[in-house]
This record gives sequence, C-alpha cells and structure tokens, in this order.
Amino acid sequence: MKIDKVLILGSGALKIGEAGEFDYSGTQALKALKEEGVYTILINPNIATVQTSKEIADKVYFLPLTLFFIKRVIDKERPQGILLSFGGQTALNCGIQLFQEGIIDKYKIQVLGTSIESIIHSEDRNLFRNRLTHINIKTAKSFVVHSMDDAISYSLEIGFPVIIRSAYTLGGLGSGFAKNVNDLKKIVSKAFSYSSQVVVEEYLEGWKEIEYEIVRDQYDNCISVCNMENFDPIGIHTGESIVVAPSQTLTNSEYYSLRKLAIYIARDFHIIGECNVQFALDPNSEDYRVIEVNARLSRSSALASKATGYPLAFVAAKLALGFGLHELKNSVTKNTSAFFEPALDYVVCKIPRWDLKKFYGVSNRIGSSMKSVGEVMAIGGSFEESLQKGIRMLDIGMQGFINIFKKKLKSIRLLKEYLKKPTDQRIFFLEEALEAGISIQEIHSLTKIDLWFLSQLDNIFQTKKKIDCFDNFIDLPEELLRKAKKEGFSDIQIASIFFKKNVNHNISNLEQEIREYRKVKNIIPYVRQIDTLASEYPAYTNYLYLTYHAIQHDIIYEKDKKSVITLGSGVYRIGSSVEFDWCCVNALNTIHKESYRSIMINYNPETVSTDFDVCDRLYFEEITLERVLDIIELEKPKGTIVSMGGQIPNNLVLKLYEKKVKILGTSPVSIDEVENRYKFSNAMDHLKIKQPRWKELSDFDSIYQFIKEVDFPILVRPSYVLSGADMNVISNQEELQHYLREKVSISSEYPLIITEFIKNAKEIELDAVSQNGEILYYAISEHVEFAGVHSGDATLVYPPHNLYLSTLKKIICISEKISKYFNISGPFNIQFLSKNNEIKVIECNLRASRSFPFVSKVSHFNMIELATQVILGKKKNKIEPNFFIINFCGVKASQFSFSRLQDADPILGVDMASTGEVGCIGNTFDEALLKSMISVGYTVPKKNVLISGGPIESKLDLLEEMKLLHKKGYILFATEGTNSFLSHNGIPSIKVYWPNVKKYSNVLDLIKNRKLDLIINIPKNLSKSELNNDYAIRRYAVDFNIPLLTNARLAKAFIQAFCNLSVDQLLIKAWDEY
Repeated sequence: MKIDKVLILGSGALKIGEAGEFDYSGTQALKALKEEGVYTILINPNIATVQTSKEIADKVYFLPLTLFFIKRVIDKERPQGILLSFGGQTALNCGIQLFQEGIIDKYKIQVLGTSIESIIHSEDRNLFRNRLTHINIKTAKSFVVHSMDDAISYSLEIGFPVIIRSAYTLGGLGSGFAKNVNDLKKIVSKAFSYSSQVVVEEYLEGWKEIEYEIVRDQYDNCISVCNMENFDPIGIHTGESIVVAPSQTLTNSEYYSLRKLAIYIARDFHIIGECNVQFALDPNSEDYRVIEVNARLSRSSALASKATGYPLAFVAAKLALGFGLHELKNSVTKNTSAFFEPALDYVVCKIPRWDLKKFYGVSNRIGSSMKSVGEVMAIGGSFEESLQKGIRMLDIGMQGFINIFKKKLKSIRLLKEYLKKPTDQRIFFLEEALEAGISIQEIHSLTKIDLWFLSQLDNIFQTKKKIDCFDNFIDLPEELLRKAKKEGFSDIQIASIFFKKNVNHNISNLEQEIREYRKVKNIIPYVRQIDTLASEYPAYTNYLYLTYHAIQHDIIYEKDKKSVITLGSGVYRIGSSVEFDWCCVNALNTIHKESYRSIMINYNPETVSTDFDVCDRLYFEEITLERVLDIIELEKPKGTIVSMGGQIPNNLVLKLYEKKVKILGTSPVSIDEVENRYKFSNAMDHLKIKQPRWKELSDFDSIYQFIKEVDFPILVRPSYVLSGADMNVISNQEELQHYLREKVSISSEYPLIITEFIKNAKEIELDAVSQNGEILYYAISEHVEFAGVHSGDATLVYPPHNLYLSTLKKIICISEKISKYFNISGPFNIQFLSKNNEIKVIECNLRASRSFPFVSKVSHFNMIELATQVILGKKKNKIEPNFFIINFCGVKASQFSFSRLQDADPILGVDMASTGEVGCIGNTFDEALLKSMISVGYTVPKKNVLISGGPIESKLDLLEEMKLLHKKGYILFATEGTNSFLSHNGIPSIKVYWPNVKKYSNVLDLIKNRKLDLIINIPKNLSKSELNNDYAIRRYAVDFNIPLLTNARLAKAFIQAFCNLSVDQLLIKAWDEY
C-alpha cells in the first residue's frame, strides 16, 4: 500500500539529553517525505524549531506530546503511517504507548521504519539483554529490578561498584554509580521516579567506549556510516564526553570485529533506517560488551551525519518509505549512491558545553547522567587541530588546550584528585597536569584516557614550551609557527604567550601583527570540502572547513560581491538555543530568495543551519575574529549579517568593524552604544526615557553609598552579559557581601553595575523590525511573572493579555524614539517595566531576540524575512501589526532540566536557568497556558496540592486561588505558616512538618511516597541563599518527579487555568486553523 499521509512526532522542548539534534533530523525527514509527495502532519509544541515553520510540514500541531493529545490528532487526521525515530526518546516512548493502548491497531496505522517490536526490544533492558544473549553477543552483566530489595541483592551478587540505569529514558536520566549500599539506595529511589524498570549493571572501569552508526534497508542492505570513539572511558556518558570520529586508537582487527557485530545486531533487530550501537571495549584485550542500541536517530547520529556529510536522517526517512539504499542518490555529492560507507580524511571532535555555574548548589562532577546543555563539532587535519578549534568554539573564554591566563591549582594532590574524579573542567586539568610535570603514564593511570590521546595533548604542550623559548614572535622559526598552526594554535593564543613576557603590548595589536607576519610567510589556512569520499573521486560540495593541513583550496571563489555571510549562533547554551537557529535559517532562505549566495558560518552539529541544503556554502568553523576574517578575505562578500545568531556575533561586531568589514543592517557604532550599558543609559537620559536608577561602580565605598540612596533589593551584574550570567537580586547586606566575596572581583577595569530593583513590576517586551530608524512592524508581549524572573525563563503571552491601551501606546512611542535615535535597520528587542502605568526601559538588543520565532508564528508574520530584506537594502513599507485583532492567544512556557542537575536549587531568578521552550495556541489565555504547561511536563493535579506560600505578599496573592482549589475539591497540604494563614481565612488544610522536624507527616515523606500531585513552594526572597527547609522541599519535588511551581504569579495563572478548563475541553486545532 502506498503511504500518502504520515504523522511525525517531534521531541518537544529542548532539554538536557534531548536537544536541537531532533529539530535537525525531523526537518530532514519532513523534506525527504515532501520530495516523495507524502502529506505530513507534525506534532511538536516547540514553536522555536525550524521543523514547525511554514512549508516544512503540511500540518503543524503545537500540542503536548502526550498520549491524550496524539490520540485526538490521529482521530482527526487519520494518517496511514507514523514515524517515531525522529523525535528522540519522547517520540519513541509516545509510540510505544500508542502501540500498548491499541491505538496503532485501531486506526490501522503503519509504523514506518523499524518496527515497534524491535523498538521495545532495544528499550526494555530485560528483552534487550535476552535477545543479544540469544545470538551470542556479550552484554554487561546486569539485572532488571523492580524493588529496592532486588537492587541491593543483585548489586551484592555483581559486586560493587555498580552502575544504575533507568529504562525508557534519555541522556542517562536516573542513572549513577554506586560504590556501596548507601549510594545505591539514593540513586535507585530517584531512578524509580522516572521509570518502572531499573537496571543494576557491572561497572566496566577503564574500558573504551566506541559507537557505530548503522543504516539498513528492507532488502537487508546494511552499511556502517561512521564509527566514533569516546576520549573518556566508560563511566562518563557519551553526551558528556569528547567524541572523536573516526576512531583513533582501535586496531584494524578491533575496528572490523566491532563493525561486524554492529551490522549483525542491526540485522537481528530488523532495523529499517538508522541505529546507533554502543560498545565497551577492553583496552587490554579484544573483549567487548554491547552497552545499548538506539533504534532511532540520536545525538550521535546528528554528529555522525555532520562529521561525514552523509545525510542520515534524510536517508532513514526514505528507507522508512520502503526505498532501498541502492535506489537513493547521495544528496550531498549529487552524483554518487547512498549505498556506500563514507571515508574521512580529517578528524572530527565533538566537545560538550556545560553551564553549571548558572545553578546554585549543583555539583560540577560529570558521570553517567548528562548535564551538558550543548555541544560543538570541530573539523581539522589532525586531532590536535580539531581539539583546539573545538575548545575555542565552546565560547567559555578559553583559547584552546593551552590557556596562558587560566588560574592554575596550587596543589598537586588536589589536581590528581580532579583527574581521578572528572569534572566539567577535565580537559583543562589535563593541561595543568602536563604543566606540573606529571607524566602521561601517570595521567593515564589516574584517568584511564588512552595514551594515544594523552600523547597528542603532550604534542600541543611541547609546542607551547618551544614557542615560550623565544622573546619575540618574529624570532620564531617558520617551521615552528607552521607546526603550531597545524596543531590548532590560534593567533591570539600565540600572542598570549608573548604578551605574558611584555604586558606593555596591546594583545589585540599583537594578534594582528602575528596574523600579518604569517601571511607574509604564506602560513595560511586552506579551504577543504567534505565530500564523504575522502577526495578519492571528483565531487563538488558546499560543505567546507579550513585547515593548515592542506596546500590549496578545494573551491574557486567568484568574488562578484553577490554573496552574503551570516554568522550563526554557535554552541547551544542556556540563553542561546534553537530560536537563534530558526532566525539564521530564515535569514538564509531570504538571502537566497533575494538572489544572493547565502554563506553560513556555524559549528553546531545539532542545528538545521549546518545542514547541507540550507545555504549555498556552509563553513563548519569557529566564529572567532581570526577565522571570520579568513573567510571574509576569501569570499569578498557584499557584507556580513551579525543580528541573527544571538550574542556571539554581536560580540564580534566592533572588532570586525575596526578591520573594515562591511556589516549589513544597523551600524556597529549603534550596536556598541546599546551593548554598553553606560552609553545606552546616557542615550536614554538624552531622550528623556525613564529607566531604573543605576550606577557603574568599581569600589566598595561607592557601592554602599548608592545602596543607601535606592535601598534593597538591588540588581547587580557585570557589563556585557547574555542570559543574566552572574546577575543577582540582592535583598540584604549579608547577601551583598557574599556576592562580592564569591562571585565577582571588581576593579576600574571590571566595574559592577548596580540597579534599583522595582518589586511587583510587570515586564513587557517589544520585538520589532526597523528600516533607517522607522519601525516597519512590531509585536508586543507580556510576562506572566513579575520582573525578577529572567525574560528567557518567563512565561510569555502574545498578544498581551492584560495591558492597558495607554500602556501599549507609551511603549510604541518610546520604541519609535529609540529606533530613530539609533537609526536601526533590522531586528531589535526592547524590554520594559510597567508599574502604576509608569514605563521604564530596562534593556535593548539590536539583534533578533529569542522571542522572534514565537511572535512570528503566533501572528503568522515572518519578522526575520522582513528584517533580512531590510538588512539587504530592499525598501519596505510599514505594515500594521495584527495583534489588536487576533482573536486567539499564544503562550510560551519554559522547559527546565533540574532533574538532570543533581543538588541544584530549582528556583527562578534573574540568571536564566531554562534549557528550552514551547509555545502553544488557544482560543483563550487559559487554554494556551494549560497546553503549554502540559507540554513542559506539568500535569493537572488529581487530588493533593502542597502549598508553602513564602512571604505574606505571596500568600495574599494566592488567596483567591487557594479558595478556588478548595471549592474544586482539592485537598490542601500546607507548611506551618501557610497552614495558619489558610485557617485564618477559612480554608481547611492539612498541616505538614518541615524537613528538619521528625514527625509522621514530614513533608519529605509525603513527597517520597508520592502522596502529592503538585507542589507550590514560593521562596522567601529572590536571593540564592535560601533556607535549607525550602530548598529540601523543592529539590525532593524534582528528584521524585512531582510538578513544582516556585513563582506566585505563574502558580495563580496555572491554578486558574486548570480550574476553569478540563483537559478534555482543550481544542485540537492545527496552526493554520488559528
């Protein structure tokens, strides 16, 4: 039967362990189906994704990925087929539920690609082990347990240490190492909160972790597309490890025997499409264990796809429709078959990025459960070049493996401890170990990292030592400079070595001098193409990287000023994620439509913007001054766009401008004036626009003097920040002293900005596009929470739900003044405070903001397309915004990944904490909010609600909602103060005792025994130093997977929504029906 109508399940909001890679794979799959004339229906509440854009899927539903909603979409749309492998673990679990509930059979839906039976066999740890044992393939010694007693007895049988894993989860959720029974009890009790099936497994300490990406079709044609090796041994989750492709330390025999096993497994599981097989390999013999099989597209397959240039998701979607590998063309080269194994003549490094400093109380230890929020992929002619490029791509202020200005540990004992117990700083401790004279043999025995990798790191270190022997870079032998560049040293890295000897130099000038010097010596990088064929056959691709391991460019440059460069968003981190990739992809599409060549510079393997068919040329490269200048000098473009990729391109603007690079759109001088808070504030004073009082201060006396003027609470932050890095609300003297002691060092060079904090103020945002200072189109949205919750964490409502017309008019008037003053041409965002109808400006960004995809999709008007046309110089007319007449509502809610971050306090403040977002649409605010909250994991409580109401203002704020809950029949549990407050107001509640009180109805026991359906815990203040009792309640709620609300405004809105509407009343409407 020919399949004409297919349902695809997305992965929802980005979270730790399940991030942007599924936007990339889902987008590719939808394009592949469209090419075959298949009508596609997509369910994905992640409104910021590329796959939920117009012209990708035929129908898009911004609905929660739960059985209830999927079932109703199926009933309405009646698809003939369903694809489950392109939406991560979320889609796979939904598919298994659909099958188990009989919905697949009832509606006669064909599961395309790998069968449900095979998916269940790969996910269920018991079935998985039995199936592999049946075909004589070794797995780690393990037992599936359903109770704590079983876990203890089987662990004793295997012998400690053991590793704990949860079935049907992603990114090692609920997993951990247990060295003894106490460890085991802690980990297993949490693991049961995420899965009914927990595995106790032998710990293969020091074994290598190897992965193969296998593709198979229905005719049993089977190939290995890519093999990858983890730099770190077993015990560190592959998502937390540096991963290298192709593998570097395997013998020929090891490589081929594991490849053979991976293909054998794919055949036995009847994989149709793609799967990932992970092995543990004993470094001292050829003994192995199969760790797991992912019968779907994964983080590793996104990496393999980008590393090889083989479009895995595109091919997997075609195979799911019934094509054979021999029938498909390689869509990258256009002239070879897809039935071949790619060859690599370069080395790829994937390196994770962590943002653990954003969380209070979190451990920086890394292990079997994922904590990283993003990853980079670097391509080089050698491991050293690739690794150093990759470290710079992380955008954490490190210049590569060698960092001259990094503070070093003073204690060798402590350093060895860190090598033994890995943290997010592991790669930098390895450099410190070499600096401290620890041998690579000893480092190997402490870390179990393969000696080959350590010797490559030592090569880099020895080159640095040789460079350090010279007093001036002009004295460097040409061969040594060439060697350094081949090993990935950047100009600024080399400049730092010499700057350390003579601090009278300006380091930026020194970097520029080194650049000019090596160009004179013809030490320059060359452009190579990834053609999947290791250059064995002539092929032209648009997929490029730069390396010093080449002697000529692979492509010819036109230099006709018809190309436009767009700088991408780089690594995903908290504060910069898939929404900026959506902006970049839409900019590239518009550049193409306007008949220019689109050039993309980006290095994130999870993105759609780094896909082979999105632009005319893709440079998989660093977004650093050195590399961007290299590319601009080769391309000679019409200009460069810096306003689509978030803060990374913004931070380069002035440096590029100083190098005479043509920046398209708003002037770099204006961008700098807005980014610099001092200059921006002066501009606001000049325009007579109100702003909260603030001062830039560099000594303690003036800080204390200013606080006397404005009083607590205050907002403190360094200048030039994205997503509230190191920003805090300080409520009293004690907290201020802690912040100044622990968080920042202040000086005239690094002053601190202190701003009065206005309590209970509404926060409002304007996203707009201007041309030569005139606003062409705008969208105004409001936050549900009061100011004090970072705009990236806040719940956003568009069109605004609760604003006076006079407030809107004032906001538009102020925005027009700002636009005119800075002569804006392109996208921008302004954030406002409103209290008692007085409007103050708190921030402005002369670039696309993270809310652009949300407001564009809700309003059905693509603001990035308009912004790009303006940036390219096309004259556009003013467009009247339609939000005054929109008769529906969009709500953007934030996704938090606190369950992954052991011990982190799940509290919201001015420092951004969310890892992703969703956006849902409803006929009313209540409907849109309820859909959004369910989409980020909240459930409507069945019976029991715990309230710990915080300060008296919050209790009063929530009083009407408490009455409503009681009226609707909910049983209220309350901590001591809240219990007496409710009693005083005639609302019955059951008193529960604080965690430190040993009584029967201790709140922690109620949480552990899953007696509560919703926990509302409002912190006493906005600071990070919270009382232990409140912290314990919040942390337990997360650890035992119970919905938690810590903001009174959001709690009010959520309670109103689920009391006013039942889930059954939520409408099943596609995006185009609004």
